[in-house]
Amino acid sequence: MFTTPRLRLRAITREDLPIFVRWFNDPEVTQHLANVWPLSIEDEEEWFQRVRARAQWERPLGIEVREKQGWVLIGNTGFHRIDWLNRWAELGIVIGEKTYWNQGYGTEAVQAMVAIAFTLLNLNRVQLEVYDFNHRARRAYEKAGFRLEGRRRQARYLNGRYHDSLIMAVLREEWEPPEWWRPIP
Repeated sequence: MFTTPRLRLRAITREDLPIFVRWFNDPEVTQHLANVWPLSIEDEEEWFQRVRARAQWERPLGIEVREKQGWVLIGNTGFHRIDWLNRWAELGIVIGEKTYWNQGYGTEAVQAMVAIAFTLLNLNRVQLEVYDFNHRARRAYEKAGFRLEGRRRQARYLNGRYHDSLIMAVLREEWEPPEWWRPIP
């Protein structure tokens, strides 16, 4: 488990799947994601089995916040397409619980994942794509050190319009660890 001042990142479990199905069937959440097709619990079960077959560092992590009643799952994050030869990975994140949007949790989770990439996995680059209309996510990525590198023009069609997909990345040499980051001994 990885912790930050307000979050913990933990392994996902089968019990999380109904929550994921709720998130990934919510158009407000999926408008920011590549997958917009409705999901069933059976779809998520199949996905979970495929995830369990991956190496640990390629499995998504649940993002939790502490509330009075205990830890609450608000999202998930993980590395995709890790390229060990060239030392880079693609980062994905979703805050699915909308009541936790705009409170800095996404920024903190991204900062933690970048720190894990550079200090634990010994990667040199973390990249991602974000749609041009997702201003909240872009701000979170910029706060974590990501820079705009390019765009895939009109890569997303949503609500009758085409949108660009922005390519962003942070390099180890550019990265400044957050003040709360403590490397794992």
